Amino acid sequence: MKPNDEWKVLPHGQLTHVAENLFTVVGKLAMPLGETTRRMTVAKLAGGRLAIYSAIALVEAEMHRLEALGTPAVLIVPSAIHRIDAKAWKQRYPALVVVAPPGARDKVAEVVPVDATEIDLGDPHVTVDVVPGTDGGELAMLVRAPHAEDRTLVVNDLIFNLPKVPGLAGLGLRLLGFKPGRAAMPTLVRKKLVKDPAAVKRQLEAWAAMDLDRILPAHGAPIDNPRDTLLALAAAA
Repeated sequence: MKPNDEWKVLPHGQLTHVAENLFTVVGKLAMPLGETTRRMTVAKLAGGRLAIYSAIALVEAEMHRLEALGTPAVLIVPSAIHRIDAKAWKQRYPALVVVAPPGARDKVAEVVPVDATEIDLGDPHVTVDVVPGTDGGELAMLVRAPHAEDRTLVVNDLIFNLPKVPGLAGLGLRLLGFKPGRAAMPTLVRKKLVKDPAAVKRQLEAWAAMDLDRILPAHGAPIDNPRDTLLALAAAA
């Protein structure tokens, strides 16, 4: 989808509290095979700052709710594809530090200047790392709650969790390997994103060992059985 040059609000839901330092909002996108969802995730950082992962332009009421949480400080563009609203966010918040994966830096820089391909967020509870095996093409974020045993993995296109889709749209998604109705590493995405399957498999297994509470994928519903899901995906990788 073509990146927006200005603040353009597409349909979306409300900013939702996920954990002590974690919020998310789900938007909608029109695609060739029908409507799909996209997710923005907001992590609260030390010092009253916010890290914005896969930004979405929101209506003003929701932006005011977001700004009440803290100051947007870091804009994480997790891949070359998820840059639709990056320029508009940078225009709205010029002080944002823009982070993109090294393998997507040039593509993201076509839309918005990239400040870094790796970053220490200055908060021990939130980390951003390149997903191994993607040739530097995707960033994942791990968010731990400061005062509770709660861990959330935020991923971009590596894992989808689309709902069941009826009709021709559902058939098309199944043919492309998106497996609507369950968590999957879609065949189409795997061909474009995964460059070293063994490295991706090891990372999936490492995440499975982290005792995660949930996974927030960019596309689809939260995954509440992360360990079993990750091990199943690793076995099929």
